[in-house]
Amino acid sequence: MRFPPQPVPFNDPSRSGRRDFLAVLSMLNSRIIAFYDGTEPDHRGRYVHEIQQWPDGQLEAVHDYIQWLFPLPEPSGFNLAAPVLDRESIQEFRRRPDLQEKLRASFLRMMNFYGFETRSGERITITRAPHFAAKAARWLSPGNHNHLRITRILRCLTVLGLEADAKAFFDCLCEIYDHEQDKPMPAISDDTMLYWREAVGDARNG
Repeated sequence: MRFPPQPVPFNDPSRSGRRDFLAVLSMLNSRIIAFYDGTEPDHRGRYVHEIQQWPDGQLEAVHDYIQWLFPLPEPSGFNLAAPVLDRESIQEFRRRPDLQEKLRASFLRMMNFYGFETRSGERITITRAPHFAAKAARWLSPGNHNHLRITRILRCLTVLGLEADAKAFFDCLCEIYDHEQDKPMPAISDDTMLYWREAVGDARNG
């Protein structure tokens, strides 16, 4: 004999836990706006302008800032204190040019870190800087953790309204990927390229 499903009591712990979880997410969502407004630090007391001024060595060695500079709608499996974008925070970024400019400043800092130059105009272009080889030594290698960071950056820019910047970066990465295919062990795998393509919503076949 089958019994009908029983209603969950109002005070069921699973409901309470979910409410607590959603409350934490809501708090973190509001904190990402305050973080980019410059009025609140991240979970370690660091302000956005401070991180943007870090030297390259610190950007490479520290691993729990990237989720704040480039938040996503999905929780981070590495940094549980990282903000998770919701509809309201996404809309806030997309309607406020000041937030987008601060996000772009984070993007430009990472472009310098990776060895790229960015030019704005009618069309945003990103190219390899004269010092690219020296900068690329820290990220252009098979399985490098910066490939995951780049996926995050591309997706964040796309979600928060800087699609043109993301597309320009992706186009530059495509050129590097194509060049790497002539090497015995390409620094950028096919799987990585697929993740990057999906991050910008590019539908072209690989």
